[in-house]
Amino acid sequence: MSETKTKANDPVEKTFLEQDETKLTSQVEVQTTNGYKEDKDRPDQTYWSLVKKQYKKNKIAVIALYVVVFLILVAIFADFLSNNKPIYCSYKGTTYFPIIKEYLVDLGISKWDTELLNVDWKGLELESAVWPPVKFYFSDVDLYNSMTGPSTETGHLLGTDGIGRDVLSGLVHGSRISLSVGFIAAGIAIFIGVLLGSIAGFYGGKVDIIIMRFIEIMKLFPAFFLIITIVALYGSSIFYVMLAIGLTSWTVNATLTRGEVLKVRNMDYVSAATSVGLTNARIIFRHVLPNALAPVLVAGAFEIAGAILIEASLSFLGFGVKATTVTWGSLLNEARGATTAWWLAIFPGFMIFISIVTYNLVGEGLRDALDPRLRD
Repeated sequence: MSETKTKANDPVEKTFLEQDETKLTSQVEVQTTNGYKEDKDRPDQTYWSLVKKQYKKNKIAVIALYVVVFLILVAIFADFLSNNKPIYCSYKGTTYFPIIKEYLVDLGISKWDTELLNVDWKGLELESAVWPPVKFYFSDVDLYNSMTGPSTETGHLLGTDGIGRDVLSGLVHGSRISLSVGFIAAGIAIFIGVLLGSIAGFYGGKVDIIIMRFIEIMKLFPAFFLIITIVALYGSSIFYVMLAIGLTSWTVNATLTRGEVLKVRNMDYVSAATSVGLTNARIIFRHVLPNALAPVLVAGAFEIAGAILIEASLSFLGFGVKATTVTWGSLLNEARGATTAWWLAIFPGFMIFISIVTYNLVGEGLRDALDPRLRD
């Protein structure tokens, strides 16, 4: 007892004891706070926050995501970027917003004044006006400058097609068709695939066998020629194009969902939900699917890129949307009959290339971010 007191009173021993205590305290702090001195400095460690953090490490995927957002914004605000009407103007002492007014007229909320009905806004003597960057609508025809190359003198910065329509305006407004086909067709494919895949994976047995045999039969059909058949039978409509692409590209989503549901359905929380008497539908949509959709999100990005490419291919071959509707593929189609009009092939082809590459890069970034083996 006296020996212990002596060690405690010894200055050297006291220094060693204080160092050991400090080291032990720091170890406990690291274990309890994961290296952060205060709780407020600790990052949110939810699953999706980790995915977001991992995704940001892939700089190329982040740039691709910004490009995708840019393309979406171009599609949304296409009328404000390319139009033959001013965004704002003052005419005879009255202020007008013609583009917004056109939206209200289409919705039946408002009507044009008789004087301004079908008027050429470029020919009016406006007191002041703010015009879109491109002063052409995709349906405007310039007969004096048909099939002309890019020029600042004519105002057609990327040239015109065979009937004088502005190529840049066609690219801006064509983004709406191409991206809407991509998103809606991919949405249809994901909905069908997730629904059938979750049913097959959750119930198993004969239900699983029937659905999997149906998936294998669908995979045997050449999807592209099946889409051409559907469009040829029911006509060139954007609705039928989206529906045909969605109905022929859901098999991958179904297979992925089935595999994930097979892993999740044996988890303890699913067994607990079953034991308390929850219905199968509630268990599937509330507890199973939210934990099995990660691979489907990755596949969805690739689905959008594939749908855009299929729509462009259909329009290039003349089986896509109506001839009066401008898409990237329809602009590219006109280059077949005019080999000297290089701008009809380069610019639409570049837009198709950029959109497909960016969506694929976003999909690869999501795939890497969702892979736990790649996390620090």
